[in-house]
Amino acid sequence: MNAVVLAVLVMLALNMLRVNVVLALVVGALAGGSVTHLGFSASLASFSQGVGAGANIALGYALLGAFAMGLSSSGVPAWLVGKIKKQLLRSPHKSGQNRFLLLLVIVLIAVASENLVPIHIAFIPLLIPPLLGVFADLRIDRRLVACCLTFGLTASYMLLPAGFGHVFLIEVLARNLQENGLTIDPASMPLAMAIPVGGMLLGLLVASRSYRTTQAPEMTAVPAPTPEEPALPLSKALGAALATVLTVVCQIKTGSIVIGALAGCLTLPLTGVLRLRDSNEVFIRGMKTMAWFCFVMIAAAGFAQVIRDTGAVADLVASSQGMLAHHPFVTILLMLLTGLLITMGVGSSFATVPVLATLYVPIGMEMGLSSLAIAALVGTAGALGDAGSPASDSTLGPTAGLNADGRHDHIRGSVLPTFLHFNVPLILFGWLAVILL
Repeated sequence: MNAVVLAVLVMLALNMLRVNVVLALVVGALAGGSVTHLGFSASLASFSQGVGAGANIALGYALLGAFAMGLSSSGVPAWLVGKIKKQLLRSPHKSGQNRFLLLLVIVLIAVASENLVPIHIAFIPLLIPPLLGVFADLRIDRRLVACCLTFGLTASYMLLPAGFGHVFLIEVLARNLQENGLTIDPASMPLAMAIPVGGMLLGLLVASRSYRTTQAPEMTAVPAPTPEEPALPLSKALGAALATVLTVVCQIKTGSIVIGALAGCLTLPLTGVLRLRDSNEVFIRGMKTMAWFCFVMIAAAGFAQVIRDTGAVADLVASSQGMLAHHPFVTILLMLLTGLLITMGVGSSFATVPVLATLYVPIGMEMGLSSLAIAALVGTAGALGDAGSPASDSTLGPTAGLNADGRHDHIRGSVLPTFLHFNVPLILFGWLAVILL
């Protein structure tokens, strides 16, 4: 069996058996590497080397957790939730409309976090935990919330060329296509990805029908009125706003999550949002909330390094080329599934596209595919698995918010729903896009 396939299948099987994700990633990587020329010892060394590459990402996530906890201590999230509850209480008989509006706001905020204010998943620990009670009162299934968050986090960078979308579409996808010999206008990337993203939108609509309500006992549509919404001092509001702006600006200017989060963490005590003597304890609590996710990202980086060092990705793609002449449609499907396997293990579409472009561009040109079709093929194959991967921040982020009270399972609550509702339509619509374009 191909090492990539074996590593991913072992990792996914262990996850389904409720084995810890970090352990599953380690065992999967060693299992895949051990059946190749690397052997067990070299695979372990390769994994250790890859872990270092994930340390910077993990540090960024830990600091984002600290910043989120510090910002939540300002009272801004509680004030925002109070406003939401007050609005819902004005129309308690419109529970269906309230559910729709709340989910729409969550999707739009997730989209903005990728394209307009590129803070990625940093908003989730701030916004989602205070809304858990509202979700219960409106009987919104958390799996549907996970789908809304993941859709906003992934579909936006696949379609909109701004923020992280500019990085994915222009700097990663278009540049790698051109470097591998394909003549194509970078401005046409959104057109190439429009049909696959349309499939994701359809998947979200299906999810909204599948997860209408929770399994909680019968309850009223909205909670009873609360006495008063929390007060928010102007000084704390301004300090929190300044910290948020500096976090975004520093991240954009430096391209570093670490620097952005660090700027926000320093601003909170300096502006009086946090008392200096309390800031250490608050930041430690925030880092603890993100600790598990940091370990997952570190382990995922080690997993990806082993996969690269085995050289099995090229073998996996080459094995599908035998059908090139007589079964081009089957070949396209196999190439998409290969991308799914790689991204499921690596956990990052941004890291998968450069690997696939080197292999898929020459194959696509040999098959006579148009430039747009090749762009759709590589872009979709790279994005497949971002939603639905246990090691992807597009599923880890939603879990970080939805599991704040310990009642949301990462695999069954975030991974499986997003895999079903986004990866399946992405395969079908990505395949259709390559054929039509």
